[in-house]
Order: sequence, then C-alpha cells, then structure tokens
Amino acid sequence: MEKDQIFILEKRGVISISGADSTNFLQNIVTNDVGKVTKTNSIFSALLTPQGKYLDEFFIIKSKNGYFLDCSENSTTELIANLSKYKLRSSIEIKDLSKDFVIGIISSEKFKNLQIQNNQKENTIYFRDTPFFLDPRNFNLGARILSNLDKLYLTIKKLNLKIIDNKEYYFKAYKLGIPEKGLKNLKNQLFGLEANFEQLKAIDFKKGCFIGQENTARMKLKNKLRRRLLPILSSENLNIGDNLIFDKKKIGKILIDKPFPFGLIKMFDPGIEVFENKELLANNKKCKILNSVKQS
Repeated sequence: MEKDQIFILEKRGVISISGADSTNFLQNIVTNDVGKVTKTNSIFSALLTPQGKYLDEFFIIKSKNGYFLDCSENSTTELIANLSKYKLRSSIEIKDLSKDFVIGIISSEKFKNLQIQNNQKENTIYFRDTPFFLDPRNFNLGARILSNLDKLYLTIKKLNLKIIDNKEYYFKAYKLGIPEKGLKNLKNQLFGLEANFEQLKAIDFKKGCFIGQENTARMKLKNKLRRRLLPILSSENLNIGDNLIFDKKKIGKILIDKPFPFGLIKMFDPGIEVFENKELLANNKKCKILNSVKQS
C-alpha cells in the first residue's frame, strides 16, 4: 500500500458494548486485557469456547460510553449471541452498529505522518473525532479507521487519499499469515494458540481469567502447541477438509478455501522445517506453505 492510498472494508461488523459494567464484562471473557484499552490505545482480542477453541476475533476500541468491537464480516449476529450468553445481570447494552460504520485502512507511513501533524505519539489517534489505530497484529497491515461512511469520505477528501481495491489488502494479510476471509470456517476447529493468537497479540497471559483460559494456559506452559494455522499457496482451488500430504504422510488439512486458503499444519513429527519449502499435495493438487514465519 502506498502512502496516500486507502482501502474501505464495508463488510466488517461493528458492535457497541456500553454501560456501567462494560469493562468488567469484557475483561472476564475475552483473551486480551481490556484494561489496556483507552482513548489512545486499541487492542486485538478473541472470544474462545470454554475448551479454548476459536470462536470469534475482533479489535476493541474505546468509545464514549464503553467499547466498539471491529469484527469480521458475517460474524456480528453470532458474536452478539455469544457475548449475550455471559451478560447475566451485567449492566451493559450490546448493539449492532454495522449499518452505521465502515472500516478504512491506511498505510503505517500515513498514520505516522498524522501522528506528527497532530503531535500525538500513541497507537490510537483522532482525526476529526474519528479513531485511527495501528493494527496491533502486525504494523505492516497499516492503520484502521472506524468511521461512518459519509464521514469517512470527507476524511478521504481532507487527507487526499485514493481509494483502491481492497483485494490488495486481503492479499497482503494472507502473505503475512493473517486470515481475513473465511474466518467462520475456523469456529471450533482449532485452539486459540493454534490460530496464532499469541503471535498476533490477542492473548494476555497475565490478565487472569477468560473463557477457555485453563486449556490455553496449559498448552502455553507445557509447550503443547503442535499445530498452527498457516497460509497455503496453490495454482488450483483447494477444498475445506482436504488433507495436506507430504511424502505420503498427513501433515495438516485445509480449513479455509479460496481465494486465500489456510491450513492447520503440524509443527512436529515430522518437524515443519522438513517440508515448509517443499511441494505438498491436497487431494492430489500441488501446493506449498506460503509463510511459516512468526508474526511481528
């Protein structure tokens, strides 16, 4: 992405959680430390099953009366239902604001220029009362803007930005090993650590309890992470559920299909270093691991 370009992700979901108990409510269930979320700091986090398996992922941004959750497309209704299970008597209100907001993506370079211009150093800054924040998963993915559509277009005009096809953004995330499409296919299919949530800074092991914390902490302490979600490159369409084969041995399976496939890959027996740069087969279709490097 060039300095003065912007992607618009109109299909992202936005949820508002407000009320006197909003901080405690989220802190007790999500994987990251909500205490870190302020007007000048936003985080990436997740909601796991009680067994520690993948359920939902989202960014958490401070709002006037609580928090905004920037969540993946087609996940809003289910995420609200999952959050509501833990509401009990909490004094909170959960609203779907997806029709009112969109997400914009600008380059890290443009974000740093705005920091300098506005004399702000934090990872979340405000331009025309709109939050801009560096993607905490990987700064190479730029900065996110949470805005309503009309206001975003005015911001684009003010900053002289050019809208470009968001496929370029999704491809960049894919190359970095960060899935943005097909996330619904991950639900209950892998553990949070297998989804790279530690590398993506979605888990704080010092915060205390969260849903699925027991199994997640056990895997961390006993170094039991034996599989990881990694991007798979192929000139052919791969299918969800296809086994990945190397030297006649199963070393993983496809969990996300086109256009940006990901597979759950074994780290040991054999070790990934044996096959990470070699040709693999998925239902007799040639493929290989695109990126096995830890996120930065």
